[in-house]
Amino acid sequence: MKKRLLACPTALLSALALTGCGLLPGQDGDGRTVVRVWLMKNSVSDDFLRRFTTAYEQEHPSVRLEVTFQEWTGIGKKVMAALGSDDAPDVIEVGNTQVAQYAETDKLFDLSLESVRDLGHEDWLPGLAEPGSIDGSQYGIPWYAANRVVIYHKDLFARAGVDGPPKTRDEWLADTARINRTGAQGIYLAGQDWYTLAGFIWEEGGELAVEKDGQWTGALDSAAALKGMDFYKELQSLGSGPEDADEENPPQTEVFARGDVAQIIATPGAAAAIEEHNPALAAKLGYFPIPGKRADRPCAVFTGGSDLVVPVNAGERAEGIEVVKALAGRRWQTDLARTMNYVPNKTSLASVVQGQEATAAMAAGAARGRATPNSPQWADVEADNPIKPYMTAVLQGRDPRTAARAASERITVALSG
Repeated sequence: MKKRLLACPTALLSALALTGCGLLPGQDGDGRTVVRVWLMKNSVSDDFLRRFTTAYEQEHPSVRLEVTFQEWTGIGKKVMAALGSDDAPDVIEVGNTQVAQYAETDKLFDLSLESVRDLGHEDWLPGLAEPGSIDGSQYGIPWYAANRVVIYHKDLFARAGVDGPPKTRDEWLADTARINRTGAQGIYLAGQDWYTLAGFIWEEGGELAVEKDGQWTGALDSAAALKGMDFYKELQSLGSGPEDADEENPPQTEVFARGDVAQIIATPGAAAAIEEHNPALAAKLGYFPIPGKRADRPCAVFTGGSDLVVPVNAGERAEGIEVVKALAGRRWQTDLARTMNYVPNKTSLASVVQGQEATAAMAAGAARGRATPNSPQWADVEADNPIKPYMTAVLQGRDPRTAARAASERITVALSG
């Protein structure tokens, strides 16, 4: 990876000499520096963007922000093209698990100094910070997170005499079985919800894949990973979710909306789809972190979300870094979390969403969040995901170790590039 270099003052003098009294490159008609920012569609609301842009430009009168929203579909190729051009934006929002593939181009600026000096990296959410760090250099600055929680039907819990959310796995299994005895379905868990499985594997101390001396190998056949799959099988058996499909086939929100399912595992955003299909459930939904093995901490979870990166070839790189520092700082993290119901980028900011039941449940889990293996080739694994058929094989009675070894071999091949 390219390390940062100190800019030569001569470059600025040369630019002034070449432009005379005219505009410098990157300035608008008022002589302000234009900082170009790419954000993903629906990442922020219009109101949040208006507040941030107005405040930032007031505090930095020599800067004008130019924000462009991008679609997730096809964004990988678009970012790669921008990084390879001489016209890259100054700040780009990227998925937290995408940083590795972009960093492999050597076209991302190393933000390690800012992460230590300005941004308090020590309590960043691990599921955002770790995938942003490549070979010891911080290329992605954590922005916001979201992760799975348990969405539950309060009335069905009460009918079964379950007073509140369970704190441990053992309590969770017992409560779910108790709900089943009332005639309701204690939980709906599809057989191929591999993101949820990943959390169970991490909770046991296992990994999806491990890296040694630059080589990645699948690790589903480790003793710890097999324990994670064993728990998944036990939990899944307490409901009628299909063994050979994921949570979108059929959509688990539609299944829950029928009103006879007590729990699903999903991000809180799934509540909107549930309520769309059954508005009567709106006041009956509750949320709690996925229970772990111990009562004092929730289960490990997969953390999705976004990091902010700055291209090496950004025209206004220094100003872009200042925008990143503002967006990742306490003031705008608090505003973003409360506006968008996101988890803020630091564990120390979890308190800003207290009182928001769903977001607070996410924040509790995010403290133990993880991301997928930090390999540029991990997307190749997901493209033809061997974890899903492995899960089905185990749920249908095949030997877990044999099935795990076969899936691990496929992961190793995909990660070998």
